Amino acid sequence: MAVSFAQIRATSDQVFTENCPTRVVLDHVMSKWGVLVLMALTDGTARWGELRRSVTGISEKMLASTLRTLESDGIVNRTAYPEVPPRVEYALTERGVELMERMMPLMEWIASNADDIVGRRA
Repeated sequence: MAVSFAQIRATSDQVFTENCPTRVVLDHVMSKWGVLVLMALTDGTARWGELRRSVTGISEKMLASTLRTLESDGIVNRTAYPEVPPRVEYALTERGVELMERMMPLMEWIASNADDIVGRRA
């Protein structure tokens, strides 16, 4: 059985409260674009254009913002190469890999059940 909410809260009575850092992290990694960018990076290092094609529908501004946020959080690594033309690659950090090992089962469940869940609304 998975850890319960009560068990997590028992570690600190401030976990998941209004000013808790957990809410910031949840906002960053569980946003629609955050999740999709992280999923695209589970296949390995990717360049900007590859991410734009993998995460269909994301604007350049939103991709840049999402990548900056995830990099600041230590979840994504950005490597710029001093070449002409410039080459920049993005990859998951160790923390990002650990996060995605936990998140991918959830994403698999969502992919398997999304049609039924959305179909109930119709």
